[in-house]
Amino acid sequence: SERGGADHGWLKARHYFSFAGYHNPERVHFGMLRVLNDDIIAGGGGFPTHPHDNMEIVTIPFSGALQHKDSTGGSGVIKAGDVQIMSAGTGVRHSEANESATESVNLFQLWVFPKERNITPRYDQKTYDMNERINKWQVVVSPIETDKALWINQDAIFSLTKLEAGKSLNYQNTFKGNAVYLVVISGSVKINEKILNNRDAAGISETETFTIIASEDAELLAVEVPIH
Repeated sequence: SERGGADHGWLKARHYFSFAGYHNPERVHFGMLRVLNDDIIAGGGGFPTHPHDNMEIVTIPFSGALQHKDSTGGSGVIKAGDVQIMSAGTGVRHSEANESATESVNLFQLWVFPKERNITPRYDQKTYDMNERINKWQVVVSPIETDKALWINQDAIFSLTKLEAGKSLNYQNTFKGNAVYLVVISGSVKINEKILNNRDAAGISETETFTIIASEDAELLAVEVPIH
């Protein structure tokens, strides 16, 4: 309820951090995490071609299908279960459009400041088995090169879980000194006696580990980033 937002008709956006017409000096960024937008794009809607540079841009859809095209030659359609990343680097132009003329798309888009500036722009996407995140963390974005996660130009880890009611799950930082921005995609959880409901978020710092207890079935996104 404390998020910023805008309704453009074709786009209903909610902003966790200052973005576009929403500015909250207390919520400009969380460490290297600069943007987290919860977007609903109406059927037939989309973002026309626009530029980015020196930003790691991660898109996670929850419903519908989003079509992407960019100046690196990268293109693809992403839907629930998929994750997409674009390193803007020295500069890239891209467009994003709802593949459907009638069905809406709901997604999170996150921007992370890069570790190394002015790298060659790049694009990648991957489909994940959502059964592999039930009651455990599924790492979907990581700087540690594996065939299981999309590579990111930052010491940042993106993890997803589907936690069943009554279950608990521990999070352990991968990088010492990092902090975690935790978002409840759906459901309700308790952390350190604080209750977080659907679309609530918490910034967790100055600890290497914490435990989540699901009050009801919940989906969560943990974004671990350097805090300084």
